[in-house]
Amino acid sequence: MAEEETTEESAAPAEKKSNMLMIIIIVVLFLIIIIGAVVGFLLMGDDAEPVDNTPQKKERSAPKKRVMNSSTDSYDDMRQLSDIGILYPLDTFTVNLKSDAGRRYLKVTLSLELEGEELSLELDAKSPVLRDRIIRILTSKTLEEISSKKGKQKVSQQIMDTLNAMIKDGTIQGIYFTEFVIQ
Repeated sequence: MAEEETTEESAAPAEKKSNMLMIIIIVVLFLIIIIGAVVGFLLMGDDAEPVDNTPQKKERSAPKKRVMNSSTDSYDDMRQLSDIGILYPLDTFTVNLKSDAGRRYLKVTLSLELEGEELSLELDAKSPVLRDRIIRILTSKTLEEISSKKGKQKVSQQIMDTLNAMIKDGTIQGIYFTEFVIQ
């Protein structure tokens, strides 16, 4: 009878240990899921824009000419296709991104929206210089800087500001990416 009591007593601590181990595993898994959800939300939240659900009247007015003024503005969100000026396509750029860990490549094709036709002649003459400036801008960026919508807008604005500072016969009104591949 004494032997039966000792086996029951030794089985109880082993059962408590296995129950405690199971609780710890469940808590750790729960924490991993919560942390993963928070990290995912933060990473996805970079591209999120507030949604305005208030009803609005649609009025047809004269088209407004709009130029992107700051890196937070988005010139393509408000403009209609009929308002877009002459497009000047550039050849594809394939560059290495700035990276500490591994190699990242960016393949970009873009078009410039010009204010007038006379500007295309100046751009043709300065094509190698334009490509050089754009390559320098793109290679100075990291994957994190260009992977979000805001990042692409900042790069567009920086390219536009740099090129507008170089040209004399007009201005570049917008930058349009027709291909944007990161590998």
